[in-house]
Amino acid sequence: MPNLPNVVVWSIPAFVLLAVIEMISVRLHPDEDAAGYEAKDAATSVTMGLGSLFFDLLWKIPVVAIYTAVYELTPLRVPVLWWTVLPMLLAQDFFYYWSHRGHHVVRILWACHVVHHSSEKFNLTTALRQPWTSLTVWPFYVPLIALGVHPAALAFCSSANLVYQFWIHTERIDRMPRWFEFVFNTPSHHRVHHASQGGYLDRNFGGILIVWDRLFGSFVAETERPVYGLTKNINTYNPLKVATHEYVSIARDLRAARGWRERAGRLFRGPGWQPAQAPSPAPPRAPAGESAAA
Repeated sequence: MPNLPNVVVWSIPAFVLLAVIEMISVRLHPDEDAAGYEAKDAATSVTMGLGSLFFDLLWKIPVVAIYTAVYELTPLRVPVLWWTVLPMLLAQDFFYYWSHRGHHVVRILWACHVVHHSSEKFNLTTALRQPWTSLTVWPFYVPLIALGVHPAALAFCSSANLVYQFWIHTERIDRMPRWFEFVFNTPSHHRVHHASQGGYLDRNFGGILIVWDRLFGSFVAETERPVYGLTKNINTYNPLKVATHEYVSIARDLRAARGWRERAGRLFRGPGWQPAQAPSPAPPRAPAGESAAA
């Protein structure tokens, strides 16, 4: 088994330091148009991040078992060498794009990912607002394991991807150089992703690279100032409610559904999907020879 570091754990001191620096920067040089910080919101985000570390350990048990079984069955092997790490990172970022996109357009997957979008603020603590039900992510990476990537190597690439995305959760950086903005995910691109305006919804899914969005038609550049949060905000700082509110909504909709077709739609269509309304019955026709207004 490759001996690779846990990049997320090693990065925690840097997360804390950078968040403190950002808070001081916002306090000393406030931007009246920016979302800024709110103590309760930041505390909720940090709590969600700490909780995700615990729950991810639980989910890791069945996921590692599945990945190990697939890895043992495939005859392919990708060696973990200095020159193979970059292609593995590139491949992981490609599958991350589709996982991220899937978690926006399939409601039962969105129920997991919505946690990350539930803050109406956008700062470095928002990056820590992670779900507690990430068991929905693993199927998207099975192809990598089947191609011979060791599960430990995949875990390393996934953690590196997550660490990269920490710094793009900020309003304190406007734009990076044009060439960088074209290739990589940046604060500007990710502000669009967290916005709730109609033209910004479900855009800019990339992790490290933004080129996937450019290739697959989901890229939108930042023009107007984003409004962060959900189209219907949950207005709570309770971590348990933040973690589970969409599952509760799904359960409520399933109970009220009329038939299995609607139940399937409530689970597997987009978060805003609604069943087609039955047409209203036509008004009774007047007998022949009589006026309808009579």
